[in-house]
Amino acid sequence: MRRGGPAALAVALGAVAATEAVWRAFDRPPLALAALVALAGVAPVALVRLWPAAAALLSAAATLSGLLVSYPVTVAGACAPAVLYAAAGYRRPLRIAAPLVLPFVVYAAVPVALDRPGGRPVALVLLAIAALATAAGAARRQRDEHRRHRAAEESAAASLLEFAARGERARIVRELHDVVAHHITMIALQAEAARLATPGLPPDGARRLTAIGDTARTALTEMRRLLGVLREDVDADSGLEPQPGLHQLNTLLDEARDAGLGGGVRLIVSGAVQSLDPGVELAAYRIVQEALTNARRHAVGAAVDVELRYHGEELVVRVYDNGPGPAPQPGHGHGLTGMRERAAVVGGQVTAGAAPGCGFLVEAVLPTKGDTG
Repeated sequence: MRRGGPAALAVALGAVAATEAVWRAFDRPPLALAALVALAGVAPVALVRLWPAAAALLSAAATLSGLLVSYPVTVAGACAPAVLYAAAGYRRPLRIAAPLVLPFVVYAAVPVALDRPGGRPVALVLLAIAALATAAGAARRQRDEHRRHRAAEESAAASLLEFAARGERARIVRELHDVVAHHITMIALQAEAARLATPGLPPDGARRLTAIGDTARTALTEMRRLLGVLREDVDADSGLEPQPGLHQLNTLLDEARDAGLGGGVRLIVSGAVQSLDPGVELAAYRIVQEALTNARRHAVGAAVDVELRYHGEELVVRVYDNGPGPAPQPGHGHGLTGMRERAAVVGGQVTAGAAPGCGFLVEAVLPTKGDTG
């Protein structure tokens, strides 16, 4: 029920009850007393939000007092107990709500009820209204509690499943690192040892062994980087710190400078800066992070510019360097695939290739509000 609803309902029921009471008691003045008794039976509806049990008892007392002084129950006066007892049954435990019908039970049981207008039938009707309304409120309360309990169980089960998945993910990361990394390292070492320890090795054989060692070291680097992403995601999920966003971009650029981007890193911001959806900020941060990592690996010593351009409903993120440019077959690495996947999650896209003039360019176009589809 909306705020102010109980008061408005009480006023409406009161007007109907007073009008009906005056009309039915027109030949038995004083009419003001009849209207007052009718109003007393429905006025507690205004208190149903704050004190449903007390309001139900007040309405019952006023209704039964009117019957004792020979004022019949109005239609609105019969509706008021239905509303109040249903609210009491819903908002109070059954052990509290059930005893509220006792006034009607007592009235229906005492002989004085037989001598009043309507007699015992009126008392039984009021008792039935109060009992059924209380039962209906209690049933709805139980149904809602069951629904909340079931939702809590489903949420707990989902949390346990997610926790188990993170644990399995972390275990796979550890085992891959311990087992696969060891064997790849051994391949690289044995290839290098074979090249150095084999006398009279033909030049072509030495080149092949060198290529084997280089390939193994490259595979080891790629695997460790990918495992680092998995471990980072596991740690981020299990920690209490919020996911990074654009407000942490300066820290990321400082770390990139310290890590050896000797040509320097600049941040260029254009357009009206605005608050973004957290998912968009996270995607932009990770794209810049991965692009800087690629620049550090493939464009050592190059200068890197990170540009954020706020343009209407789009955020354009550009990371470009003045290094040697793309490899002969660009765009097929895991890093670029990860960038495209992160952008796609929020409804954006990523392109990568040769920068104007020289170097390499990564450009992401992200919606400022995220994907609402």
